[in-house]
Amino acid sequence: MDFILEGWARQFQKDQELTALSDAEAFEVFAGFCVLSSYHEDDFNPDQFRMGGGDDLGIDVAAVIVNGDLLRDADEVREAVQKAKQLDVRFVVIQAKRSEKFETKVFTDLADNLVQVFRREPMTYKRSEDVANLRACVDAVYADVSKLSKGLPKLAVHYVTTGRPGDGLLDEKRMSAAGRLREMNMFDDVEVVAVGATQLRDLYKKASEAVGASFTMPKKLPLPRIPGVEQAFLGVLPARVLVEKVLTDPNGGIRKVLFYENVRDFQGYNVVNAAIRRTLQDPDRRDRFAVLNNGITIVARELTTAGEDVHIRDFQIVNGCQTCHVLFDQQEVLSDGVHVNIRLIQSNDDDVIGGIVAATNRQTAVSEDDLAARESFHKTLEDYFATQPEAHRLYYERRSRQYSGAASVERTRVITRAQLTKAYAAMVLGDPAGAGRYARLKSRHEKALFHPNHDPHVYYAAAAAFYRLEWLFRNKQAFWGYRAARHHLLAALKVRLIGVGPWPQKAAGKHACDKILKAMWNPLESEHHFGELLSVVVAAQKESEAERPGGLLSDLVRTERFAERVRRGAELSS
Repeated sequence: MDFILEGWARQFQKDQELTALSDAEAFEVFAGFCVLSSYHEDDFNPDQFRMGGGDDLGIDVAAVIVNGDLLRDADEVREAVQKAKQLDVRFVVIQAKRSEKFETKVFTDLADNLVQVFRREPMTYKRSEDVANLRACVDAVYADVSKLSKGLPKLAVHYVTTGRPGDGLLDEKRMSAAGRLREMNMFDDVEVVAVGATQLRDLYKKASEAVGASFTMPKKLPLPRIPGVEQAFLGVLPARVLVEKVLTDPNGGIRKVLFYENVRDFQGYNVVNAAIRRTLQDPDRRDRFAVLNNGITIVARELTTAGEDVHIRDFQIVNGCQTCHVLFDQQEVLSDGVHVNIRLIQSNDDDVIGGIVAATNRQTAVSEDDLAARESFHKTLEDYFATQPEAHRLYYERRSRQYSGAASVERTRVITRAQLTKAYAAMVLGDPAGAGRYARLKSRHEKALFHPNHDPHVYYAAAAAFYRLEWLFRNKQAFWGYRAARHHLLAALKVRLIGVGPWPQKAAGKHACDKILKAMWNPLESEHHFGELLSVVVAAQKESEAERPGGLLSDLVRTERFAERVRRGAELSS
């Protein structure tokens, strides 16, 4: 194995706390991280996309990208499809081997197996739970073909080794496999790729870098010195340059990672966005865009200029999400005369960045609920997590990718807002069946989440339980294949250690947190509790399958009936 790749892979294995995996399994995760990062720029848990066990049909890693979101569970894909008006979908399938040579038959076998996964008829091959889940993802995507009006899904198949893909026969088999998959007429595009050591090195280097962009901005005015701001400019940028150089990811999609600091996601073509679209589509009005639209605000942690050339790195578009999405969607009608007002700010001060976000968004019709994304309670949580003893320290990621460049921070100890929301809802609010649907979860429990009067200790306890359970999923074979039930295991842990009923308050609540934390920070004790609760989940699964044969675990976990079975089993096991 290439000695540089071997060093990177071992460090990656350590950073991701995958030390219990074999070298071959850890390499699958490493390869998956490298390849998936080329399609998705935001942080993600790479081990979550690895297939486990036998009957995987040669698929080591698989993911579905729906409208820019990297998904793995059929339930997540269904939710994404249901809420979308139009779909932009890419399936990514990876086989990864540490071997220094490519086997030509791999492409042939993979194509044969993928025909089984994607064809409309039922699968006849024996398959694992993970492959069955992938098939359910496929069914969810094609369930409503009217939403595929912009084009059929794309398929990317990657065969990764540490060798050199220079064999003529290998290339012939690769093209033959791509041809067979195209013949299914289910994809707008099929790419079948051989990834060797050199390509894998390049992918890893790109995956490890913060988001950057370079463009020419001839019309810009520097602002006077501002406290907490290294430099700032006002200017205009051709809309085509904004779309091509800043908004478009390497695969032609919009870079959703740029908008996590923006308090609202794209709202679709509501009244305001429809008006922006009409302006762009009107040949007589589109060249007035710069005076009709407020423009966008970009905050970068690194900003360098050389004459008219600008380079930004580790940046966010904190205001103008709606404008950017409409421009990206309407890029075919953009003329040379369409310009966008730009506020370009360099700052590393989180308080300054937070103030910019709040101020720029309050100038538009953003509700106070939307601005809750920057409320001080999230800063309180971040500080509370960071003040815990080093051995028990977790990091609350209040700002997307805020720890991506911190070498001292173990990536597996970073808890995102979405992860914390789901863990808290499952364990504290007692809603494991709804925890998989993030958008619906926030809507259902809006007033019960991240309230300024809440005790940060409770959120930290939920995060610690989530962290420990994820460690078990990565490192203990008995837990492989049961990640879909993670929120039920968290809810069951609360029942086992604290009891049924609402989360206790005041002194009793602190005692409950301490009890959970004591168990979670003891590796043997936590494995004992979750191991027995896993047996409860398995029993609930068998009971459910006896009632409804053939049901996937990823489907069962969405039901209150399954949640109640796990709850009852956890109570009996306590």
